[in-house]
Amino acid sequence: MNLPEKYREKIDPFTEQALSDAREDETLLAMLNLELKTPLVQDPFHPKDFSSYLEYRQALLEYRKREYAESLGATRQELKNLGLKFKEETLGRVLVVQGTAQQILQALEMPGVRHASIDQLFGLPEAAPIEAVKRIAALYLKTLKNSRKFWSIFPSRTDERTKRLIEQASEQCILEYQKRHNKLQILEMPKPVDLESIYTAVRVLPREQIHYFESIASIELAYRQSLRRSFEDRDCPRRSGIEVANKSQFLMVLGQPGGGKTTFLRKVGLEAMKLKAGEFRHSCLPVFIELKRLKGDKLDLKEAIIDQFRSSRFPQPEKFTDRALERGRLLLLLDGLDEVPADSQERVLSEIQSLANQHSKNRFIASCRTAAYRNNFGNFTEVVIAACDDDQIEEFIGNWFSSQADRQAGTAEKCWNLLNQPEYKAAKELAQTPLLLTFLCLVYDDSQGFPGGRAALYRKALGILLEKWAAQKRLDRDPIWQYFSPELEKEMLAELAYQMFQADRLFFSRQEAINLIQEFLASNLNSPQDLDGETVLNAIEVQQGILVERSRDIYSFSHLTLQEYLTAQYIVDNRQIEELVSQHLNEERWREVFLLVAGLAGRRDRDDLLLSMEKETRKYIVNLPKLRRLLQWADWITDGSEGDFKPLEKRAFALAIASDLAGILDFAGALALELAQALTGALTEARALDLTEALTEALDLDLEPVLDLVRALDLAFDLADAQTIALALVRELEELKVFRSVKWGRLTEKLQTLKNKVPRSKQHNEVRRAFARLIVQIWCKSIHLNRDLVELSIAEAEALRNYLLAIHLMVQCKETAVRLSPKTWAEIESRLLRVPED
Repeated sequence: MNLPEKYREKIDPFTEQALSDAREDETLLAMLNLELKTPLVQDPFHPKDFSSYLEYRQALLEYRKREYAESLGATRQELKNLGLKFKEETLGRVLVVQGTAQQILQALEMPGVRHASIDQLFGLPEAAPIEAVKRIAALYLKTLKNSRKFWSIFPSRTDERTKRLIEQASEQCILEYQKRHNKLQILEMPKPVDLESIYTAVRVLPREQIHYFESIASIELAYRQSLRRSFEDRDCPRRSGIEVANKSQFLMVLGQPGGGKTTFLRKVGLEAMKLKAGEFRHSCLPVFIELKRLKGDKLDLKEAIIDQFRSSRFPQPEKFTDRALERGRLLLLLDGLDEVPADSQERVLSEIQSLANQHSKNRFIASCRTAAYRNNFGNFTEVVIAACDDDQIEEFIGNWFSSQADRQAGTAEKCWNLLNQPEYKAAKELAQTPLLLTFLCLVYDDSQGFPGGRAALYRKALGILLEKWAAQKRLDRDPIWQYFSPELEKEMLAELAYQMFQADRLFFSRQEAINLIQEFLASNLNSPQDLDGETVLNAIEVQQGILVERSRDIYSFSHLTLQEYLTAQYIVDNRQIEELVSQHLNEERWREVFLLVAGLAGRRDRDDLLLSMEKETRKYIVNLPKLRRLLQWADWITDGSEGDFKPLEKRAFALAIASDLAGILDFAGALALELAQALTGALTEARALDLTEALTEALDLDLEPVLDLVRALDLAFDLADAQTIALALVRELEELKVFRSVKWGRLTEKLQTLKNKVPRSKQHNEVRRAFARLIVQIWCKSIHLNRDLVELSIAEAEALRNYLLAIHLMVQCKETAVRLSPKTWAEIESRLLRVPED
């Protein structure tokens, strides 16, 4: 919240920071110190007018009560009129109230309110650890020891009173640092949490790694070969952030917005405050400075250091600061180089460089957004905060849900397991950024799950980067945002995302991005015409981090998930659903876009999406008689069966059995479907069984035990094991009653007769292959399936694969859609996995 200068004389620095960091509608506790609107009458009575002095005192007390009631009561009523709630009703000068940050600011305008404090908000501990206090006091004395200035500070010997004074200041120093920097409250967190309670160790990369690739083609190839949804090279050596801070005297920490830079600096300071008892191994007193506050008459780095020691009530803070800098006793944590107002940047940079040069014995850690850094300091080691890996994400979630109630409920484990489910693969990608990982934890904490509508989840994540985070960081926004609204920016980003995704491009040059932005601005009547593409790109990159420089002048979206979401948004906004289906139905990289379109589209568009997908699936089988006959068999063998499943679920399972029989025929060689997969470069697991299994899962068909048996039968190279598994499968199928007109007892007898005929493992492959064909023949005959229907050519296998993939995706889109016509889906479901009527 923007805090006008007029309020500052009525609040302390802690209150100023808390109000500055708060949203206008954020609820806070405040302690208001009231004053009388009119001066008290000095002598309203005279003692001689009363029979005794006691009566005079009683009358004076009653009169003063009335005066207070009239004056303070009026102020209290005005505060109530603002909407503030009183935590207690005792009439007095000190009043504890609850209300929004905006209401508290309005209260400060009242003449009857003298001062405000919100220390209660932070829950400050009553005392700092005794050992830490003693260590800092000793550091203070050691800093001034043998100094001629020492005796000017303490004219007499350092007696117990003096030591106590220094220890009190040391304790205040610890408490103030904890108060300012060990509390974290971002986004929609209902209350602050201790940073140390949720902190996850930061890992960093050498900065030169972000400029490793020479061309767009090379970085595209590296990404696709990694088979991950992360743009970061995980093979690059990642080092512990605190270890790097211990080794580097001058450290520049770079990272994306919300990447954890400020949190890392705060944590280093907390460890340094413990002196050598913490992870930071140098005896330095941390001084944390938010560089954005250095402006106007406060633009003096040394004076900012003095202010912090003065606030802690250290004796002679000016002289101590001089001596501490001279002896290298300070750890200067300079946060947010990118947040310094433009008109102050040159002076702040000069101040930092000058201080580092003049007092090079001290340790410096500065932070800056990667996009805003211009190699300002030659003597600083530059590192980039790495994206969170799985270990860090799991640790963070464990720390977040660490209350006794959460531990008993296993909340952290449930959240982590859910995030690892296939349907949340894209959502997990967001967790690589601490800011969005916090967002995911808040979402899960609120509902004990993630919303089924992934589009809503990603919309909120994008909104955090577009607006909320920049507002919460209180950045002095560039003038371009005065007219360039978030809605217009989102539309522009959607066009960029779609054009690159349509061209199968995840990376693009800086000039390509500038040109596209310029074209968008020129073609939009409501766009500010005096803006240029380069200015807009710079602002987005620095302030929001949605577009990120991955290598020299090579950009991408910060998360593939966001590019997919914006691509889907563009398709919906520009009514390109039909083109999406006809061009990309069976392209794996478009699957997430399909699911997002289903979540973003209106009801009519969702119906059209599914109907178009159904129509497109027919093309895979229309000219392949064998596949049409296979579908007819699946329909016939399950029609009217007793199993308590939907007809579509039964047909899906019948195809799973048939496709597995096709796999058994070639178990000793290269399976036809695996060959098709190799030729087409499709999914790692392209077996029809896997596709139908996924389909039955999407349809909520509880056939997992049977599917396990089917897969085991397929993978059993020991034919004796295969025979045993086949018998178990027969028992399961008989109980499920998915098939009709099958004599399971006779099938069991035939399989039993083969027990003594199972070839030994050392026999010739042709003998073993012949036995496998015999098993298939028995199965096919028993379930009335013509043998030739399970002997698929490469073209037929690929067509079946595409057909099943498309239907699987259709079912997922149906589940993702927020609202769908029951009639439309019922009609589609009745036609799926059946031969379409000509």
